[in-house]
Amino acid sequence: MDAEDRRSVSDVASDSCGLMDVHLRTDEDIEAVGPGKKSFEDEEPALPPDFEWLEELYEEDDGDGDGDLAVAADNAKKRSYAETARMFKLRRNLDQLDCFHRQKEHAVLKAREELKLARQHIESLLEQRDNLEKEIERQKAADNSVAVFRLRAQHKRLCEELRSDEEMEAHINTELRQQELKLSEVEVELGRFSSLRQEVQEEERIFQVLKAQKAATRLQQERKASQNLQLKMQHLRNKQAAMLKKEETKCQPKIEEGLVNRKIAAKYLKETIRRMHQQEAEKEQQSRELLEKRIQAVKSLKSNIAATQENLRVQQSRAKANAQKKEQQLRQLRESLQAQGINSIRHMYQQKQLEEIKRKQEEFEERQKSKRVEIVDKILKEEQLVKRRTKQAMLPKPSATDKIPSRGRAREKLLYYLDPNTPSATEERATIQLKEFSDISSSSSASSDHEDLEETIQQEVDHHSLGDSLAEPEFSGLWDQSDKMLLNEKTMLMQAEVKQEEPATASGKLNMPTKKVCGKEMKGPPFISKPEVIVFKDFEVGKTYKKKIILTNISYIINHCKLIGVSAQLKDFISINFDPPGFLSPGMSCDIQAVFQPMINEDLEGEVQFTSAMGSFTVPVRCTTKKCDLEVDSQFIDFGSHVVGQTILRTITLTNKGALATLFSLDTSACLSPETSHVQMPSQVSANTCQETSSQNTTSDNQKSSASTGTGEVQLQQDGQELSEASQNDQPVSEASATGPGAIPEACVSSDVDAQINESPSDSSDINLGNVREGEVGPFESIKLEIVFTPTIPGEARLDFHIKFSDVTSKPIPIKVKGVAVSFPVWVVQSSIDLKICMFDRLYQDSIMVQSSASTALKLNFEVCPEMRKHMEILPKTGFIQAQSSFNAQLKFLPRRSLSKDAKTFFDTDTGVLEVPMTVQVAGQVQLVHFTVQAVMTSSDLQFDRTEVDFGYCSIHQSIRSSVRLTNMSLLPQDFGFLGVPEFMEVQPNDGFGTLLPQETLEIDLIFSASKAKEYNFQLSCKSGINRVFLLSCRAVGVRPPLELSHSLVKFGATAVGDHSTALLHLINHHTDGNQSKQPAPLGVREAMAPVAPRLFCFTPPQDSDIRITPSAGRLLGGERCLVQVTFRPRLSDQEIKDEALRLLHRAKLLREKELERNRQAEEEIKKEIPVETSKGKKASVNPKDSKVSDSPKPERLTESPNPDNIQPGSEQYEEAKASLLYSFTQHYREYTVPCYVSDGDPPEEDRQAQPAWSPFNTLYLKLQCPAVQPPLVVTSNNGHNVIDFNHVAVGEKVIKRFTVQNISKESLDLRSSVLDIYGPFSLLNALRCIRPGEKHTLVLAFSPTLEKKHCETLEVRSNKMILEMTLRGEGVVPAVTCSHPGGLLDFGYVLERESTSQVLKLQNSSVVAVGFRLLLSSLAPSRPQGGADKVAFLLGSYTDSQVQPTVGTQSHSGLSVFSVVPVEGSIAPGQSQDVTVTFQPDHPSVNYSDRLTVELTNKSKVCVIDLRGAASSHNMYLHGGDLLTVPVESLLPPLITSQPQLTESEVMEKPSFPVLVTLRASYSAGTIKPAVRELQVGCIRSTQPSKKNGEFLWDNVASLQQQGFSVEPSRGSVEPGHRCTITLTWTPQSGYKPYEVVQMCVPLTLKGDETNVYRVTLMALVSTAAV
Repeated sequence: MDAEDRRSVSDVASDSCGLMDVHLRTDEDIEAVGPGKKSFEDEEPALPPDFEWLEELYEEDDGDGDGDLAVAADNAKKRSYAETARMFKLRRNLDQLDCFHRQKEHAVLKAREELKLARQHIESLLEQRDNLEKEIERQKAADNSVAVFRLRAQHKRLCEELRSDEEMEAHINTELRQQELKLSEVEVELGRFSSLRQEVQEEERIFQVLKAQKAATRLQQERKASQNLQLKMQHLRNKQAAMLKKEETKCQPKIEEGLVNRKIAAKYLKETIRRMHQQEAEKEQQSRELLEKRIQAVKSLKSNIAATQENLRVQQSRAKANAQKKEQQLRQLRESLQAQGINSIRHMYQQKQLEEIKRKQEEFEERQKSKRVEIVDKILKEEQLVKRRTKQAMLPKPSATDKIPSRGRAREKLLYYLDPNTPSATEERATIQLKEFSDISSSSSASSDHEDLEETIQQEVDHHSLGDSLAEPEFSGLWDQSDKMLLNEKTMLMQAEVKQEEPATASGKLNMPTKKVCGKEMKGPPFISKPEVIVFKDFEVGKTYKKKIILTNISYIINHCKLIGVSAQLKDFISINFDPPGFLSPGMSCDIQAVFQPMINEDLEGEVQFTSAMGSFTVPVRCTTKKCDLEVDSQFIDFGSHVVGQTILRTITLTNKGALATLFSLDTSACLSPETSHVQMPSQVSANTCQETSSQNTTSDNQKSSASTGTGEVQLQQDGQELSEASQNDQPVSEASATGPGAIPEACVSSDVDAQINESPSDSSDINLGNVREGEVGPFESIKLEIVFTPTIPGEARLDFHIKFSDVTSKPIPIKVKGVAVSFPVWVVQSSIDLKICMFDRLYQDSIMVQSSASTALKLNFEVCPEMRKHMEILPKTGFIQAQSSFNAQLKFLPRRSLSKDAKTFFDTDTGVLEVPMTVQVAGQVQLVHFTVQAVMTSSDLQFDRTEVDFGYCSIHQSIRSSVRLTNMSLLPQDFGFLGVPEFMEVQPNDGFGTLLPQETLEIDLIFSASKAKEYNFQLSCKSGINRVFLLSCRAVGVRPPLELSHSLVKFGATAVGDHSTALLHLINHHTDGNQSKQPAPLGVREAMAPVAPRLFCFTPPQDSDIRITPSAGRLLGGERCLVQVTFRPRLSDQEIKDEALRLLHRAKLLREKELERNRQAEEEIKKEIPVETSKGKKASVNPKDSKVSDSPKPERLTESPNPDNIQPGSEQYEEAKASLLYSFTQHYREYTVPCYVSDGDPPEEDRQAQPAWSPFNTLYLKLQCPAVQPPLVVTSNNGHNVIDFNHVAVGEKVIKRFTVQNISKESLDLRSSVLDIYGPFSLLNALRCIRPGEKHTLVLAFSPTLEKKHCETLEVRSNKMILEMTLRGEGVVPAVTCSHPGGLLDFGYVLERESTSQVLKLQNSSVVAVGFRLLLSSLAPSRPQGGADKVAFLLGSYTDSQVQPTVGTQSHSGLSVFSVVPVEGSIAPGQSQDVTVTFQPDHPSVNYSDRLTVELTNKSKVCVIDLRGAASSHNMYLHGGDLLTVPVESLLPPLITSQPQLTESEVMEKPSFPVLVTLRASYSAGTIKPAVRELQVGCIRSTQPSKKNGEFLWDNVASLQQQGFSVEPSRGSVEPGHRCTITLTWTPQSGYKPYEVVQMCVPLTLKGDETNVYRVTLMALVSTAAV
């Protein structure tokens, strides 16, 4: 094969394999064979990366200088490196060609199979069509028109399907031919390359032979090298063995010397260890002695606590008995009064009030006497302190001189008031007490005296209220006036006293000038309160309300706060509990308690006055009563259109949002007069009942308060009825008193008003009110009100009514109701059917609903006018509508182009409006039902502004854009799309798909990207949403530059400021010597083609841009490629940030100037008011001076202009400006076109520094689209820092911290997070969610270290626009907690039932972190088995040992644990300790109380485990010891009740005895018997109840015991409370004792304490040969 043939074959193969990206690059062969070209032996081109191993192989071969290669060169000519590379390239290309051949064969087989299936389907369709035609003929013969119509539709559909299948068959056949043609071409190519294939096979065989020879040679070399290496290693091992032997002989003396030294050291070490053990034993003995002392102290404390509890119990029982006695006396007194005919309730109430007043007076006098000396002492100390301060002052101050006389006068007043001979008059006593309060409140002990004054005022108010209730005047008006006059006199007295004390204080420190501290001026009050206003909302008379207020020092100096008092109108109701805290540093605060005791049901406002070193300040007080807040959900109700005879129900909701209940009624009157706007509900009671209710509310103050604060209902209780009967003959109260806040139940409405409301005109209208027309709305309640519309006459019905309320402050709510009645029995629901805008040749459908109100079924006929029958149809044309139902018909509208000619009368050609009248004929009804069908007709054309687009010349690596305008000629929006767009074309926007609004013109970008250097002629198809096609012709010419960019357009995603986006692309040089474009190119392009040579390139991005390109310049050889990275990093420039900072400073300056201007205007107004207000002249003269001093330096500051150089990065102004720019950042979009200049070759060899030649045809352009957006996520917590430090955390514990991110963008963000180390200590506890704009999301992070070390990890919070990195830090610390109890047994001893004893444990934390702990009782553990399953082992075992008990023993009868621990859990600060109290409180006698207490840390580690043990007895004397007769587990079931025989009186009086078994075992060994010894303990329990006697015990029949060898020591004695006595039982066998004989004796033991108990002690003795 010659060179030209190979070139043509290569070109054809390249073209045929282009779709599969297969290129046979055999140009090297052509160049090697062709004349005038250089061979591969002369110049070896660079290999691709997959052949680098071949180069290494040849390098190894070059390095081998053996004779084997020379032999191979003699047999055959040595192959060069280029020939081997050529062989592998040819093999790869041939394999690709074979693969392409197989693909083509598969495509041909697939197309043939599809053709076969299509033909089979066509045959089946033809058979079906023939069968349908036969069936149609048969149905025609049978005259079945319905079946014929159906079969014709099927035949038509079948014919369409057959036609489409035939088209598909033709298409598949054409495709098959094309595939067969391509297969033939590939087979021809394979035949052309057959000789080349044989040549490659021969070269491969030769290569394999050479490779085998090289392998054999290399194997021999490796063997020789391994043998040499083994010889070297053997020599080295021998040398090392000789050296080791020599060193061993040298070290032998040193080893012997070391052994001797070790023996000497062991001797001294033993002595040291012995001394250490001795010291440890001494320390342990000391610790035991200390622990014993602590135990004794705890026991003494326990006994003291028990005694105190017993005393408290006795006092409580005594108080309970006294209360029962008083209650019994009151009951007897009530019965006696009722028997005498006296009102017992009223009499007892009066007595109770008198006793209460007397008691309060006595208490007040006692407290007053006890505090007189204390108050005088405090005043004297204060005077001495004032004198001492005046002496120390350098200059005399007029304020101090004014203050001392005033204090002296106050002291004289106070001494006068403290005189025990005080006036008895009520007014004088109240005045004196107010003076005392005003003087004493200025001292440091204001809180305690304030309480006394508050109680005194309360006594006076109670006294007057009692007098008012007992003495009833003749006229109610005078009664009210006297009461009001008395209150007014008290108020005036209070105000006068306060005004007398205020000037002395105001002349001192209240009006102090503005101070300047540390260069800062103090404005406003020196203290702020939290809350700012003391609000008592919705209060009730008679109750007490308390509020806590916190005063915080916000001045710049150490300040103090002193209470002056409250407003005069509030002094009777509000008291202040305030302990002066002394001097407060800036930022410190103190607490104040405000107590509000309302006595009148009115809104109150005032203030609490304070003074400080910086001046006076006040805290506002606002007290509001309960009020009504009424509203309805809708004030207008429209029922719509309904047929006559129907009933429609609507509901409105009346809601009371206030705290006061009220009565309501529905009034349908046309207008409301002021007198009737607040009418109360008419009641059904008689006039006598109304009088009883009014007299009841007048005479009883208690019921007045309940009526004003309750729900407003009339509560007719028995006591109230008695009071009303007693005062029934009295005159009724006046109108003024009946309309008060608490007089709602007193009002009675006349019968005329009842008749007016009951005879409402709304009953005769079509719109009526529901059953609920009156009632009560409670606080915060809602009521449903029904409105019924029952049309009787066609037309419109209206109703206006009002909802009136009994509350005077609530205005009536107007309600408007509207409804329309229709009379036709059959009507079209929608009288005008609007089809909107319609296109020609499109089908539109709508539903026609016909409604019937008739009682029978009716026949309907739908008629269409003849002009519209070609375009419009109604199905069905005839139908039956059932009674009281609806009927739906289908309207089909298919407008044709001939609509303007067929329906000229209905269609307007100018506007395109179509209006067709339609009728419905109802059987039996003369009048037709009319309705109208309306539509607007429009066309569906899309129009281009030109018919052809010429792109001109375009590089195959670049794109050319051309714009066309597409116009929608329709009145409807139309969807469009460019379908079948070639691969080299791109249509934008939205890939050629979109929607055009009516008459809209859209500019469409056509982007042409040539894939080959050739001429292009093609058409673009634009298809509309209704499947109409519009064509556009295009043409272009493609050219090929030497270099190529893998992507010429880079579209960066929306990148947030501070984030970055990266794009990777390649710059490729495809040109080589052999593949210089042989394709036909246009004449103008051929001249621009440059010769093949290395290419230099250079990217030149714009300066000061956000774009970085790496590398920006380089050199590319033929066939090489270069990776180029483009980075877009939007940022805020320093200049922008500084400009924003200047803008913010300028705006702040303007705001300050405006504020100064307002202050200046206010000062001018104050100056104008000074001559008029003479009484406030002193204050006005001081304030202007202060304002001038404080405002004078500010204008100088405002004149200073900020310097931009002073705003440095990191400063406060810089950060504020940066944050402002980020929050107000608006999205901006920038496009950069970066040119890449490509040279024609290298610079000349003569001058390498010269500029290489370049051509504009070779320049590449990279277009970058860079949108920058606002950062969507910012950190709002942690001061905006991205570092979360957990500090020190105990190992095993978990610390949780939160940080909040905010979405400051306008779109929702779906947050995700990176995966933290699953074996690390950090974890994210909550899931990330989608947050909406402006929302915040808190991430909960947990740090639970397992090792004692520092940890650090990074968490990425990702969104679709940004990645936020958070750094997590923390350090794990091992906790160290010890317990004062080492663990084991903790015995509480014996306790009386239903009493308790406690012991205290101490937990010490010696670590550097706070450690949490928990105290777990086994009886309360959730994992404890139910039903006593943990006690089975004890029930099945033997109980010879009395100490055997289960972990959880007997519990209380209530099922609760008998042991309790306080606190159950908590936390211990570093270096601190925590006391834990364990309490034992049994509720029934038992000796089997036990439990287990586990002290556990938060990390599940146990500090200690303590076994709790205790016993309970019903008597103070108990006996402990002996053998166990029962199991240590008690049942919670009650004992069985069995029938017992009749007992005698002596047996009943005899108390039962308790059995006790004591087994004595004497040991026998070596012919001697060792006596048996057992011990019993008799104890006396120390009780909380006082007991003077000690417990005694006595053994009966001791002589009989001694006869059997038993001895008891002691036989009788006494035991003090809280102590035990040990009784020793000894058994010595008597002479004549028989072996293995059991000696048994039963002896009674009597214990005398609070009760006498007898224990039947059974002594069993025997001799055992086993050791005991």
